[in-house]
Amino acid sequence: MPPIPGSGLAKGLAVTLRTMTKKTVTAQYPDTQPELPPRSRGVIGLFEENCTVCMLCARECPDWCIYIDSHKETSPPAAPGGRERSRNVLDRFAIDFSLCMYCGICIEVCPFDALFWSPEFEYAETDIHELTHERDKLREWMWTVPEPPALDPAAEEPKEIAAARKAADKLAAQRAKEQQEQQRQQPEEQPEEQGEKGEKGGNP
Repeated sequence: MPPIPGSGLAKGLAVTLRTMTKKTVTAQYPDTQPELPPRSRGVIGLFEENCTVCMLCARECPDWCIYIDSHKETSPPAAPGGRERSRNVLDRFAIDFSLCMYCGICIEVCPFDALFWSPEFEYAETDIHELTHERDKLREWMWTVPEPPALDPAAEEPKEIAAARKAADKLAAQRAKEQQEQQRQQPEEQPEEQGEKGEKGGNP
């Protein structure tokens, strides 16, 4: 059956009329802050303590917008006769957000979880040179990073948590065993001390 002439126009006008009678939902930014989803790609936060200066993020960045400087420090041996150890110390970590295309490759390749997505987006500048943010600013954005979503209750426990729990249970059992041995030794020592006191009192 062929369509009735003008039916498409009528449907379009019906949609328009229904929309006109509804209340507007436009958020008046900046008076009303938007509710962003937890995985929004705003800026990149730096957790400096986890950074080992492996340079993976800078090498994999397709825009070459990550700048890292570091130096090496030598620490004394942990035990006598050991050898000294050298480690990289972070001097500078900066991201040029005027070049960044927010691909997230740097966050994905970081093996030590030092980079995170933050939903913060209010960092516009009048000068393009001020869009290069140093590690102090990147560290401030870490506090705006949302917590990771909860795991599925039916999922397997992560290996790291399982290993840590197993080590903690083993340590707790070892301490409980040591306390029991100490409690067993204490009653045996007390009669001996009382006997020694009696002998001393009987033989002035």
